[in-house]
Amino acid sequence: MYVKRNLTPGFVLRYTWPSILWTTAYTSAVFIAFFAFDVKWIDIPFDLVSAVGIAVAFLIGFKNNQAYDRFWEGRKIWGQIVNYSRVWAAQSISLVKAPAGNDINVPDVQRTLVHRHLAWINALRIQLRQPNAFAVRENILVERLVAKHDPGESVLGTIAPFVSDEEREALRGRKNIATHLVKRQAQDLADLRRAGAIDGFDQLMMMETLEKAYDLQGMCERIKNTPFPRQFAFFSHMFTVLFCLLLPLGFVDVFEREIATGAASELSPWIQYAKIPLAVLTSWIFLT
Repeated sequence: MYVKRNLTPGFVLRYTWPSILWTTAYTSAVFIAFFAFDVKWIDIPFDLVSAVGIAVAFLIGFKNNQAYDRFWEGRKIWGQIVNYSRVWAAQSISLVKAPAGNDINVPDVQRTLVHRHLAWINALRIQLRQPNAFAVRENILVERLVAKHDPGESVLGTIAPFVSDEEREALRGRKNIATHLVKRQAQDLADLRRAGAIDGFDQLMMMETLEKAYDLQGMCERIKNTPFPRQFAFFSHMFTVLFCLLLPLGFVDVFEREIATGAASELSPWIQYAKIPLAVLTSWIFLT
């Protein structure tokens, strides 16, 4: 996530420079063909371009709303993970007690339960950031920016401060380490119940917290592994590109009407070509 207050021009250009290049080249070719080589048949009524632009604007607005809803759903899920993490820490500290006639180091047990939960959070964080087949491939400048800020963390390396070496080695080769960490928590609760460190009601409450952890992890994985349908992005992008292709053709129609009415009779050729940056700017807004 980008957390700075403002997007710098350089940051925006990393994502938009390909669209700026091709719209500039295409728009320039249209205007040169129309004005320099007198290819008059390429103009189309601007009213048609305007109608397409309105439809594309509605479509893009709807897509942005859906994307924000997806982002906000993930934020709510992570907020629940924070809340239930506090619940788990409170339960581990307050419910685990020294059983009579059983030599259990309660502080060590409490520390193990809390630290393993921290390992679960960090394992889930790293797993969710790992790319999959649905990951979007950006242009080379964006890929370099992402690689520059990628710490290159592995799941096992990240959880090393929170679990024992023996437990970490037992997790080596597991595809979903976060799931096995929660399972290990449940196994420890069963051992504590048999040892008398917690009673049946305590075990039930703590198992409900672990169940919630599984639910929240599944929600996060669902968001990651279920992208929007491909046609949702493909057709909106295709319609936007179509609008950008029609825009210069509509602009030459506007200029031709200005000449016909005498409004542009005093304009120099350089003023005519000023429509190029205007068309590029409009296309850049829609594409961005």
